[in-house]
Amino acid sequence: MEAVNRLLQQVLSVHHQGRPDLFHEIGKKYTDAELLAIFGNPETPVFVYEQDGEVLGYVFCALQHAGSGSLKDITTLYIDDLCVERHARGGHIGTALFRHAQAYARELGCHNITLHVWACNPGARAFYESLGLKPQFTSMEMILPGVNS
Repeated sequence: MEAVNRLLQQVLSVHHQGRPDLFHEIGKKYTDAELLAIFGNPETPVFVYEQDGEVLGYVFCALQHAGSGSLKDITTLYIDDLCVERHARGGHIGTALFRHAQAYARELGCHNITLHVWACNPGARAFYESLGLKPQFTSMEMILPGVNS
């Protein structure tokens, strides 16, 4: 729990630096109770990379089931969050975590893997593109001046 919370704070820091209008500088994406619920739910698997007793990274996943109207019945493995400890970056831990999630998705018969990348994090986008991911759609925004500023 402590290691995951530390890594979640590192992700928050990256997001805050890129979008301080949206992300707090310090805080928690999940309470400890929410983390325990996530860890115990088979629909939201979390995989960690551990070396010499130290957690160096994680990937939070969620199974999503779609199918209605014009959408075919498919199961998607959504990657909610992937983080590698700052001092361990560049050692292919992120790739190992992604490949593990990919193998898990194949094992379950998922149609695809999806994730969201903030535009303010070009390094993450380049990392995912290097793994073969491509944009599925584009989400756009317009910040309204004077509202909540």
